[in-house]
Amino acid sequence: MNRIRRIAMLSVHTCPLAVLGGKKTGGMNVYVRDLSRELGRRGIRVDVFTRSQNPCIPHVNDMLGENARVIHVPTGPEAPLDPDQVYPYLPQFTANVLRFSEDNHLSYDLIYSHYWLSGVAARELRAAWRVPVVQLFHTLGLMKARIARAPADRPINLRACSEAEIMGWADRLIALTPAERAQMLWLYRANRRAIEVVPPGVDLTRFRPLPPDAAKQAIGLPADQRMLLFVGRIEPLKGVDAIFEAISLIKRDTPRLLDNLCLSIIGGNPDDPAGDDTEMERLKALRFQLGLSELVTFLGAKDQDTLNYYYAASEALIMPSDYESFGMVALEAMASGTPVIASEVGGLAFLVQDGVNGYHVPVREPAALAAKIRILLEQPHTRQRLAQNALLCAQDYAWPKIADRLLNIFGALVPLRHAAVH
Repeated sequence: MNRIRRIAMLSVHTCPLAVLGGKKTGGMNVYVRDLSRELGRRGIRVDVFTRSQNPCIPHVNDMLGENARVIHVPTGPEAPLDPDQVYPYLPQFTANVLRFSEDNHLSYDLIYSHYWLSGVAARELRAAWRVPVVQLFHTLGLMKARIARAPADRPINLRACSEAEIMGWADRLIALTPAERAQMLWLYRANRRAIEVVPPGVDLTRFRPLPPDAAKQAIGLPADQRMLLFVGRIEPLKGVDAIFEAISLIKRDTPRLLDNLCLSIIGGNPDDPAGDDTEMERLKALRFQLGLSELVTFLGAKDQDTLNYYYAASEALIMPSDYESFGMVALEAMASGTPVIASEVGGLAFLVQDGVNGYHVPVREPAALAAKIRILLEQPHTRQRLAQNALLCAQDYAWPKIADRLLNIFGALVPLRHAAVH
């Protein structure tokens, strides 16, 4: 019998209902949203506490699904802020969460906190409510620092110190892959007994195979045109420039492969009149310099219902990232029956099996990436085999299966909720 009746989910700096593809929205938003919905379907009540960023949005939002809701907590100015700017307001966040629970006579069995800011807030809530905390970081500051290409990209020490402190007191730590568990042990000296490896899930009712012609028609792509796809935030560590350079090599060496081919970039806001997205502007300039203006299209952010059509219409999803804790868009593409070409880093090294459901490429090696793209464009039977294997692999990540694993971990902690809190 499930011991969990109500969970407080913390997602301080970003709302699970936010439009995906922005600077601070991505896999974490999808994870919190879809897990909350899966738990809600099982009769578990889930309150997701996030910082209010818009005074026009109701503070209590029931759009998350059955038994699940989002609580927008007044925390500093009701406007978008970078994570480091949110940190000084965390005492206000926790005070208002406590006030909300008291005013509504709520008690929680467990706190599941996401990202380092939520972990900082969770410690005070843990002491007040005397419940266990399970922490998922989604990305690790010290890992991002190791691959940062410019000093400005390096997270400040506050994040790394906070992550280390959280790993010292949290009741359980969730690592998305065995590699992330190793990183926690190596970089942070985390307690190995506190770490459980549980990957994210994927919504197989939303991401599923579709007939390619129908998918192309739905997104306005001609039936005879082939498409390569990138989906993600527009930031340097995603390696979009490596895709451009790989396409440029194909254009030089085997231009016939580019006939009726396009590369679609989903994410960011290419039409921002302010033009203050440095990486987007850099990529636009690179597209022009490499002579790819007719091939590459920036489509901006897309909602997930639309994404299924793009995945199903594409020859491959390309993820040449410098770092990914997991790479949930790769899992979404696989569930849509699409192979993935990805850097052999983080979760992508774990999820993508080279030559089985996609291909690995070394980081920042456009020639290697071009070689794998050529295989998929020239060998349709190979692509079909990889696509079928990708679909089979994705079945193991269905949210009901992942939720079962998490609930086993949560349930083992609940009898300890009256133990001394340190």
